[in-house]
Amino acid sequence: MPEYTAIAVLSVLGTVAAERFWLRTGVFSQAQYWIAMGIVYGFHVLVDGWLTKLSAPIVIYDEDQIIGLRVPWDIPVEDYLFGFSMITLTVMLWLRRGDRTTEERT
Repeated sequence: MPEYTAIAVLSVLGTVAAERFWLRTGVFSQAQYWIAMGIVYGFHVLVDGWLTKLSAPIVIYDEDQIIGLRVPWDIPVEDYLFGFSMITLTVMLWLRRGDRTTEERT
């Protein structure tokens, strides 16, 4: 497996493990989270599609480091994995910090 792909997969597994075993925010069962992710990915497709389009790329990937699957508009699938990890971990930490702030007030 190419290095960039392996790291992307590990980031998703690490994020899911952090939710399951450490943070326990319940984010994956919240409709608000999935709606927010849909909105984020909508903009992700527009921006990342423009940045990575093969006809005139701004960001160029080493083809040996990715699996080569690009959907839609030439976006490497690894970008979706890293995006999931980055946004989800941020939301989970935000929720966790919010829980602590609420507990401190009571």
